[in-house]
Amino acid sequence: MSLAIDVVTIFPGMIAGPVRDGIVGRAVEAGLVRIEAHDLRDHTDDRHRTADDSPFGGGPGMVMKAEPFFRAVEAIGGAPAERRAVVLLSPRGMPFDQARAARYATLHRLVLLCGRYEGIDERVCEGLAAEEVSVGDFVLTGGEVAALAVIEATVRLLPGALGDAASAGADSFSDGILDFPQYTRPAVVRGHAVPDVLLSGDHGRIRRWRRKEALRATRERRPDLLRKAPLSPEDAALLVEIESEAKVLA
Repeated sequence: MSLAIDVVTIFPGMIAGPVRDGIVGRAVEAGLVRIEAHDLRDHTDDRHRTADDSPFGGGPGMVMKAEPFFRAVEAIGGAPAERRAVVLLSPRGMPFDQARAARYATLHRLVLLCGRYEGIDERVCEGLAAEEVSVGDFVLTGGEVAALAVIEATVRLLPGALGDAASAGADSFSDGILDFPQYTRPAVVRGHAVPDVLLSGDHGRIRRWRRKEALRATRERRPDLLRKAPLSPEDAALLVEIESEAKVLA
């Protein structure tokens, strides 16, 4: 059964265009995923199609009303609870990561709720048992860009979505650390040469170099990942080498 992704937003056009292209577009054409954007204003109850109101307790800005979201999700329908997730995109949410994308890729239905203004009435999260998810420690003007990030990260993990199924397994974060650097032809670009090991044809040396460089990048850029990554004894030995090299350069 293919995955159905439903996005609830006041700007459905922001979703409809981007999902036609690239890997996501090809997955849609192949029937691996169905993506539909739903206009939240279709579920309002006044002639002005009002989706927001002023916050209780005062304060700046507007808050998105709860009832239109409840109606939209009810209209979408669902799958069994264990094969369905309702996700509210919010800077207050839990971090979105590769593991969460992999879980979403196993579902039958994924419903993404896009907020605007000061956010969505808290009762939406409570009443729909929604997961509150953030794509980073920054604030966007709305949840649509975040929803697109979740869609792409999820869809590319669906079986058959990538031309080379091994690609997803080699991605950054797939085994808890960042990816190794990549190179292609020509061997020299503006005086910058490809590392000799990649031209050696020695697959054992290449594998070891790639793992070492992946560990080096993670140590330098995301040391927090190393603390929870499932590292092997070989990884530990490579990290010792990296530490020694860093001391020499210091």
